[in-house]
Amino acid sequence: MLLTESAVIFENVSKKFQRGERHDSLRDLVPAIARGLFRRRAAEELQEQEFWALRDVSFQVARGEALGIVGPNGAGKSTTLKLLTKILRPTVGRSAVKGRIGALIEVAAGFHPDLTGRENIFLQGAIMGMRRAEIATKMDEIIEFAGVSKFVDTPVKRYSSGMNARLGFAIAAHLEPDVLIIDEVLSVGDIGFQHKCVERMREYKRTGVTIVFVSHNLQAVLDLCDRAMYIAGTVRALGPAAEVIGEYVRADYSTLAAESDHLNVLSADLVDAQGLPVRQIASGSLLTLRVRYAAERPVIDAEFGIAVCRSTDGQEIYHANVGLETLGAPDTGLDGTFVVELSFRAHLVRGPFFVGVHVFHVPTHTYLSRLAPAAHFDVVEALSRAGIANLDLTARLVEN
Repeated sequence: MLLTESAVIFENVSKKFQRGERHDSLRDLVPAIARGLFRRRAAEELQEQEFWALRDVSFQVARGEALGIVGPNGAGKSTTLKLLTKILRPTVGRSAVKGRIGALIEVAAGFHPDLTGRENIFLQGAIMGMRRAEIATKMDEIIEFAGVSKFVDTPVKRYSSGMNARLGFAIAAHLEPDVLIIDEVLSVGDIGFQHKCVERMREYKRTGVTIVFVSHNLQAVLDLCDRAMYIAGTVRALGPAAEVIGEYVRADYSTLAAESDHLNVLSADLVDAQGLPVRQIASGSLLTLRVRYAAERPVIDAEFGIAVCRSTDGQEIYHANVGLETLGAPDTGLDGTFVVELSFRAHLVRGPFFVGVHVFHVPTHTYLSRLAPAAHFDVVEALSRAGIANLDLTARLVEN
């Protein structure tokens, strides 16, 4: 049941498109509209060249909540936002947003190319139902945030994609929206602008603005959003952001396996200090990765390595190799079936991570075996820490 206090409602929505659908003239458009009227009773049926971009998608976003939408390319993320902003209409179902919408769906979407940046600010504000005087009070703040003061009286068709993105986000985020709908704003622009965007969205979230945020930057979704939805045409997962992102990463991450003709990975199991399989851990937990290998001939002059990576962006957190001497292997090397245990303490902040393993042949600088990801785990913690590593910060007042 959908809650009455929801600011965003998406109820059993399906949307279909037709491949190659184009209407270049009134002559093409009129027959298409007529065909659509006759087919209205068969909305659930697919006609020739039609396909479902979304199928039976439902979710709601409460007032003051931030929902992140993740999924692969072509999953229907942008289509969902276009349905919310009434750019598109659902084939089946209901989509509703309560209150004033600030939206950045595509870079420069909604801009008139021949109007200046300043004129487009007034235009977008008018579309949002604001008076000209009300928009004028926000003008300087918008221009400063966007960093386009030198070009604000230049037609936006002269703007770069980054300038368009900065101005588009500044307009969406400064004209006092009740609901902020953002699509991939962090994919364009420099690091400083991306940081400003995230901080602005956090500020709005604290003041009760509802946010729907689509991004491939999973770390940003994890940091900003209370809940997340993983879609791929249909809803694959909906719930706490860390859990949903972890499920998406495990489904989407392709396995890298590089093996020689004589050394193979048979299995890799991640266990806790009691030897039990793990999926969720507390920060600082002791973990052991047990890797079972099969060697058809002795492995010599090699190092066994491990890499711990953040799943949201693949960033490598830790990398280490150990030689055969450290493992206590015989001088003749390792052959047959054997197990290597690699233990470490996961002093990491909350979020999803994966572990990769490899065997590196020192003389030839090649991998004899490599598997990534070999195992996944999620760090769960109550504290809200940022960054990557948990440095066990402590503090005390020495003098008063």
